[in-house]
Amino acid sequence: MSPLDLAGYLIAGVMTAVALWRMPAALWGDEEDKRRRALWGCYAGFAIALWTKTRIVRTGLNNSPVTDLSVLIKHYTATIAILAILSYIVAIYGHYPEGGDVPRHVRFARLVQQVATKASAATLILLTVLFFTVVDRSVPSDRFVSDHAGQWGATLYMSVFYLYLGAASAVCAYQWALATAGAARRHLRVGLGMMTFAMFIGVGYTVSRTLFMWVSVVDQPGADFARTFDEVTEAAQVVLFAFFALGASIPAFHKGWRRAKLWRAQVALHPLWYELMTAFPDQPFEPPLSLRRELTRFDTPADLRVDRWAADIADAVEKLRHYVPDGLLAGAKEAAAGDTPDAAKAGPLAEAYWISAALAAKAGGATAGKAAAVEQQHAMDQEGEVAWLVRVATAYRTITPERRRRLLDGMGLPSAAEGPAGTERTAATTERTA
Repeated sequence: MSPLDLAGYLIAGVMTAVALWRMPAALWGDEEDKRRRALWGCYAGFAIALWTKTRIVRTGLNNSPVTDLSVLIKHYTATIAILAILSYIVAIYGHYPEGGDVPRHVRFARLVQQVATKASAATLILLTVLFFTVVDRSVPSDRFVSDHAGQWGATLYMSVFYLYLGAASAVCAYQWALATAGAARRHLRVGLGMMTFAMFIGVGYTVSRTLFMWVSVVDQPGADFARTFDEVTEAAQVVLFAFFALGASIPAFHKGWRRAKLWRAQVALHPLWYELMTAFPDQPFEPPLSLRRELTRFDTPADLRVDRWAADIADAVEKLRHYVPDGLLAGAKEAAAGDTPDAAKAGPLAEAYWISAALAAKAGGATAGKAAAVEQQHAMDQEGEVAWLVRVATAYRTITPERRRRLLDGMGLPSAAEGPAGTERTAATTERTA
């Protein structure tokens, strides 16, 4: 088995994986996801087409009672996949608010919408007629283009398919190039750029093969040259689909990565949030639940839950300021500096010390008074604030009762016998994991 055959299996598997991965969102997602059904149809169609090009599948189909059946199935599924991707482009770019000038790319998308379905149906009918009438299928082929080089029937058949494929590739390249230039986010620019590059390869692929077929009718090429040309262009198509699959997956990978970050943020924030909400039970909208139960609540999206926990923590810290003196801030910084020489770690650790000591002082019966001084963190956005709180929550879990007690004793603050980090914390932890 040649490296090109192995690459064919690999890219067919990759496209199949992408189709299976995107299938749930396309079929059962919300309205925005359902709009992407057309794009998923493109993945599925090309996955089938690529499997028909693999050595074992194409050999089995080509030697079936319908000679060269793999070629016809490949072109059927590829045509449907192209129609699906053109429909996706129309869904994205084909609508614009009424009134005012309509952008050129939107006018172009609307034109595509008018001709795409009819052109696809005409292509399928014409391919079927030509396949069973003018294509010489007396001997099963292995590489259809090189094996039929110089035959006018196969040349006409392939020209019809390449005209449709090349036009669709040019449309996609044009629209995705515009989208790449206007994309505000880096991951979208990278993904669209890779898909645009893939479509330019597609245009070159179809033009070169069409020229080869027609030149071969006039001047029959040698068998070795024809096979080499076929393999080189096939390798280019493997590269095409690799860029297409990766480019189409980058936005989804980014979305999945963001979900993973939100999940890790919830895991990190939950112990701190839970103890603060236990100390101020009137603070949250609902009583805090264990981490397992919070993560399996699907009535609130993860990003909203993290934002809510960040706001709850900030409000609880504001309330704790009334139970401690101004000097606790300096004491917390000194304790953190004694624990770590790393200034980047000392900041979150100092805030964790402050929260831990303030919770213990409140639990020990400290009376409420004026708000104590705290060091305000100036996050650029909500994501930055959450990242800071995750670092604080991580440091908070490292503070032992003994370390906190030394800080409280130095400040002359009361504390519970064990405080939130001792017996009460153990009970809370037991409850959270139940």
